[in-house]
Amino acid sequence: MEKARKTSTFWYQFSRFWFWITGWHLGSTVPPGIPKSMMIAAPHTSNWDFMFARAAFYLMDVDVRFTVKKSWVDIPVLGKLMLALGALPVDRQKNNSLVDGMVNLFNERDELVILITPEGTRAYQPRWKKGFYFAAMGANVPILLGYLDYKNKEAGVGPAFWPTGDYEKDLEEIKAFYRTKAGRFPEKGVR
Repeated sequence: MEKARKTSTFWYQFSRFWFWITGWHLGSTVPPGIPKSMMIAAPHTSNWDFMFARAAFYLMDVDVRFTVKKSWVDIPVLGKLMLALGALPVDRQKNNSLVDGMVNLFNERDELVILITPEGTRAYQPRWKKGFYFAAMGANVPILLGYLDYKNKEAGVGPAFWPTGDYEKDLEEIKAFYRTKAGRFPEKGVR
């Protein structure tokens, strides 16, 4: 029996057209058998990253979500747009940290992919935010290495990476993967 598609036909077809007109293609996709994961998006160097990444996830049929402060979805128009794009509201009043909030979201669901841009900015950032790593550790889920490679016009997902607890060593391995991917502005990418 064929699995039902999560992505609407409209968004799937739109994404195919977007990739065709821009000359982009999909590389590797989410490894099978991973219903929950923390997904890194890197290198993040341009506002265009959202268009290519969103289209890639529609083509992969991956329901990627991202966390926002609960107060953002309480704003009438913006809130509905944020939810439609995949926002997961986290009530920071109930949790002392966003990491705890993400762990709770993983624990409440059978399937969940949370997308994070650990650089936290489109400018070069030598120090990544650590929350993605500790949320993956706390929820016992792998970190997937989502990428956009502008040089090869390829969007994809690298290998699943299971955190070992040695943050510095693990981060170096993760960054080594991303050093092979060129952002829209390579000088702002991972070094």
